[in-house]
Amino acid sequence: MASLKDMRVRIASTKATQKITKAMQMVAASKLRRAQSAAEAARPYAEKMEAVIGNIAAAAATSGNASPLLAGTGNDKVHLLLVCTGERGLSGAFNSSIVRLARDRALKLMSEGKEVKFFCVGRKGYEQLRRLFEKQIVEHMDLRGVRQLGFTNAEEIAQKVLARFDAGEFDVCTLFFSRFKSVISQVPTGQQLIPLVVETKAEEPAASYDYEPDEDEILGALLPRNIAVQIFRALLENNASFYGAQMSAMDNATRNAGEMIRKQTLTYNRTRQAMITKELIEIISGAEAV
Repeated sequence: MASLKDMRVRIASTKATQKITKAMQMVAASKLRRAQSAAEAARPYAEKMEAVIGNIAAAAATSGNASPLLAGTGNDKVHLLLVCTGERGLSGAFNSSIVRLARDRALKLMSEGKEVKFFCVGRKGYEQLRRLFEKQIVEHMDLRGVRQLGFTNAEEIAQKVLARFDAGEFDVCTLFFSRFKSVISQVPTGQQLIPLVVETKAEEPAASYDYEPDEDEILGALLPRNIAVQIFRALLENNASFYGAQMSAMDNATRNAGEMIRKQTLTYNRTRQAMITKELIEIISGAEAV
């Protein structure tokens, strides 16, 4: 049984941990507001970019020289999984849920006889994926030194992906990230980037436009930029999701520490009272013996 001194040290240690988790919760809450605003501001632009490309792609459907970024290579044998996770932990299941989605997709593709490659953005995803797929990780980008995410970070990633696509290293590229829904809800998401999946709504008639220059030339400029835009959106969504998950995790940790302190204090008081009672009994017994 632990001594009273050990119990006091344990209670003090738990109280110190509780102060740290409470401070981390407050920091995450303050950073979440800015990250959430940035993620929500990026959504309309990314969605409109997809809509514009879809409209132009529909107009260029009759053309025989569509960009491989839109039409694909004609094969789907090699898949590149672009997995974006956080650089730090203490955020509950945020990183693990993204990795789990990418891992399940990889195992499914491999069971179908497809070749899978990984491009990891973020330290936590890389550390988890290399346990099973170390030889299949072809690229890893660490953003720990980036104080504030910018479009240049997404462009750098997009250029690396496009360079590998132009070199014929893969046929299909899928982006994995966590879509921010609320402080307590982040949705792991897989989005195909190459070839671009154009969603058409049957109930909305397609608008007719005349394009200058022609559709193929416009798509040649928009499609690479769209990849950078979608990656930038994913990074911002991930950033907001990380702080939301960390805020929830640290709130739970603070509550658990409070409950642990209550139980430890109760055990300490009971043990102390038992020792006092034992000493009193010994004194009384000794007095009666005399």
